[in-house]
Amino acid sequence: MRIDKLLANMGFGSRKDVKKLLKTGAVRVQGQPIKDPSTHVEPESESITVYGEEVEYKPYVYLMMNKPKGVICATEDLEHETVIDLLGEEERHYEPSPVGRLDKDTVGLLLITNDGKFNHWLMSPKHHVPKTYRALVEGHVTEEDVGAFSHGVVLGDGYVTKSATLHILEAGARSHIELILTEGKFHQVKRMFQAVGKRVLELERIKIGNLLLDPELARGEYRELTKEEIALLLEKNE
Repeated sequence: MRIDKLLANMGFGSRKDVKKLLKTGAVRVQGQPIKDPSTHVEPESESITVYGEEVEYKPYVYLMMNKPKGVICATEDLEHETVIDLLGEEERHYEPSPVGRLDKDTVGLLLITNDGKFNHWLMSPKHHVPKTYRALVEGHVTEEDVGAFSHGVVLGDGYVTKSATLHILEAGARSHIELILTEGKFHQVKRMFQAVGKRVLELERIKIGNLLLDPELARGEYRELTKEEIALLLEKNE
């Protein structure tokens, strides 16, 4: 990899900024000053320093966000604030994207990364990665609804959903439920409850695969995933 590309990727500014930095002699590879921006380096095996500080090369960023209401799952939008707008410059320079999407008024666990293979693996239907939601529903959710969700319900467009696991946490005029899905159709949770004559008032995603939303994260906050959490996400779901 070219040294200018590596340093730009690691947040040292634009290629133009990096070129100026190189001219100062502040960048060293294996202890030797490097001034030519086209110099090829091996970040996995060579020591790279800037002003004496070791540069830890990370090609990918993996983030967990507690998505707030009113923010859309997109990389950019002219009218609405996006989840990427909530990131700091240190993360934005990786040009990451949300893994899947949550509706504008849905909150909770959202993953953000620039690792395309990781993103594709989690979103691929063949891996059946379950997503767990908590919801406040207008209407009395019953065991009949539990059975209907288990067998699959017919949505307004005629699509029959895959089997979903519905747990009633508290039933009443307004019911609290937990729902586990292995697919992610547009507005699916809301449309499934609409199919059984009820309406979702509040919706939060709390889990993807075996990864739970960090309870320490306030709405709109995010942090990097640990290596253990990344491994949890890539575990096979039986």
